[in-house]
Amino acid sequence: MREMLQVTGALQGAGLGGSVALVTDGRFSGATHGFMIGHVAPEAAVGGPIAALRNGDVVHIDVKKRRLDVELTAAQIRKRLKSARVPRPRYRSGVMAKYARSVSSASLGAVTG
Repeated sequence: MREMLQVTGALQGAGLGGSVALVTDGRFSGATHGFMIGHVAPEAAVGGPIAALRNGDVVHIDVKKRRLDVELTAAQIRKRLKSARVPRPRYRSGVMAKYARSVSSASLGAVTG
């Protein structure tokens, strides 16, 4: 999971903290503040639904109901996910490659097995 502090800091620094929410499958440090939703799982890299989102899509966030909804039809989401490509692994050998192959989803604790 990528650390999102650089992105959240940029949003805050640009004065967008009160008007822009960040929805990501990345992780946050204790320094993050603002309306940020992280650890969305399953992750985009493994075909999770966040991979269907594009710039300009309208996402409705209901904190009380713990829901994220997007103004796309189920068919549009399926089509986008079908064309999504899993990124090539950054590390192909060594300890980081071994870790990447064995770590579980954030929704399962991001533990190795």
